[in-house]
Amino acid sequence: MLTGKQKRHLRSLAHHLTPIFQIGKGGANENLVRHIEEAIEKRELIKISVLNNCDDDAKEIGLEISEASGTELVQVIGKTIVLYKESVDYKTIVLPR
Repeated sequence: MLTGKQKRHLRSLAHHLTPIFQIGKGGANENLVRHIEEAIEKRELIKISVLNNCDDDAKEIGLEISEASGTELVQVIGKTIVLYKESVDYKTIVLPR
């Protein structure tokens, strides 16, 4: 579980990132979750964009994906989801205490 200070730090790091996944009409599925798990192991922090043609709410999708992939939901702002998971092999982000 992330503290407020850690989430603020991650939000500041995520500000300059571009979304690497897009969720559209089909919503989130197992294939997308598998790709997110692979990407987050290398990057630790990723952004996901929810397209306008998606019927589901971005907050619901964010919670669903974070639970399915074992990541921490840092932020959902508008139609952008920010996820974090500490990497085993590629650790680069140091969280404040």
